Order: sequence, then C-alpha cells, then structure tokens
Amino acid sequence: MNSSRMLLGGLGACLLASCAMMVPQHTPPGVTVDLIPNGRYARRYHRPMVPRYITIHATENYARSCGAYAHAQMLKKGSIKGRHNAIGYIGWHFTVDDHSIYQSMPTNERGEHADYDGPGNRTSIGIEMCENRGNSRERTLDKTARLVAWLMKEHGIPLSHVVPHQHWRMIRHDDHRDLGHKNCPHFLMDHGRPGAKWQAFLAKIAAYHRAM
Repeated sequence: MNSSRMLLGGLGACLLASCAMMVPQHTPPGVTVDLIPNGRYARRYHRPMVPRYITIHATENYARSCGAYAHAQMLKKGSIKGRHNAIGYIGWHFTVDDHSIYQSMPTNERGEHADYDGPGNRTSIGIEMCENRGNSRERTLDKTARLVAWLMKEHGIPLSHVVPHQHWRMIRHDDHRDLGHKNCPHFLMDHGRPGAKWQAFLAKIAAYHRAM
C-alpha cells in the first residue's frame, strides 16, 4: 500500500472513530428547537459539556408578551447581556410557558445561567419557567416536570441532581464578588430555600419519570 492510500485509510479510521464517540442530540417531545446561532452570543465559543445536573429557574419577567418564544428570540438575538460573566451574554437551554417549550442551546454545550464559572454552569442544563401575565403557572410547572423527566432519562441524571438555581453559590467572573445564593425559582422556595413546594415539584417529576 502506498503512502497516500495509507494516509487516506488513516483519516477514514479517525473519522469513523470520532463519529462513534459523538453523542446524538435528541429533541424532547413537544419542544421547538430554535438555537442561538453557533459562534454568536451565548454560543460565541464552543464549550462542550457533559450534563450531570438540571437547574430550574424562573424568569421573573412579568410582561404579558414575554413567554417562551419571546425569551428564545431574545437569546437568539443576543439581547440578554451578562456583564459580569466570561462571555458577556446570558444563555440557557430551555424556556417553558403554559403552551410551549423552546430550546436555545444544545444540551451538550455549557450555558451561562447559574453561577458564573461554577459547576452550575459547567455541568447543568438550564431551564427557565415563564411568569408572564396570563401564563398559567400550574401548566408551566407540569410541562417543566415532563421535560425534566425526559432529560433525566436521556442523560442518566438522577432526581437528586435536579436542583433550583438557589442551589448554586454565585461568584462573579470579573471581580469575584460573592453574590451568595439566589432565591430562584422564587415561587418554589420557602423563605429562600427548598422546602415543601420544591419537594412537591420533585414528586411530580418522579411520577412522570416512573411512567416512561
């Protein structure tokens, strides 16, 4: 075998090996995929991630028009800045309202939604629940629970690794200011910490996970 054929054969073997190592990204049921452009805004750098946690947030955005689609568009256009993080933009993976779910980042890419340079961003899928006027919180919680159950099964994430934003301690990237633990999602916290309401939410997730 001549050297050019050996080179081609070697390249082919490498390509096959790399393809074999790639993990396919599946779309959860009922989710609209509308990703932030690759190389832009919260995806300006390729930062691969193996998800080990799921972090739950609330948008605290009460304007009537600010449902899941609106937030996905804001992320897609780079409208949500992150002045104190490493890339200058905020980014999370899924936004949920009472009738829709939008995916803005692949689940194997790191977002900027939890704790700056900490493990919340480096290892967790971020989910934002909408609070816009007219949105049903009960239906939003139910859709979120179903999504979380699917993601747990897809990525092998245990229920103990489904956490509120409050779980992560926030220390800013640029000036290292310690912001402590945010009361988020505020409507599932009891006096700023997980309590009965959070446990009820986890029970709903667990029921959907068992039914899969």
